[in-house]
Amino acid sequence: MTNTVETVAAAERKIVTFTLGKQVFGIDMKSLIEIREWEEPTPLPSVPAYIRGVTNLRGTVVPVVGLSERLGWQPSVLHARSCILVVKIAGKQAGFLVDEVRDIIPIQESDVQPAPEVEIGEQDVIAGLVQVPTRAHGAAAENDSGTMVLLLDLEALRVTQHLDLAA
Repeated sequence: MTNTVETVAAAERKIVTFTLGKQVFGIDMKSLIEIREWEEPTPLPSVPAYIRGVTNLRGTVVPVVGLSERLGWQPSVLHARSCILVVKIAGKQAGFLVDEVRDIIPIQESDVQPAPEVEIGEQDVIAGLVQVPTRAHGAAAENDSGTMVLLLDLEALRVTQHLDLAA
């Protein structure tokens, strides 16, 4: 019976959901180091436009990436809920500017759908899609089909290849 419990637990993982504009994204909780309030990073010359600069995280220099720009969208408009998700990617740290962190949600691996095969510049950055319940309560929530979350493949974003600062 222990094998069944372990199999069920292995099929579940937690994701951190956040918004960019009106779209909800998710990353694996295991990649998240911390969530920081937005503070203007120190700019660097000769880096891609989506790299907003660097910040110091307890003695480690971390690149700060405008995730919206990295995905080819308009830059995020800074506001009170803007924050930086500090993540570990292939042994390096990076910070992603996001519009708002929403929830930490457990999902079943079996509920993750593959990204559709459409003509987009970098299809690999989307690891899959998953439908999650919205945060609404009451009768409206019962009829709600939920929110579609795009799961990001952090390594496919290749944001740490340009900076060798966060070793």
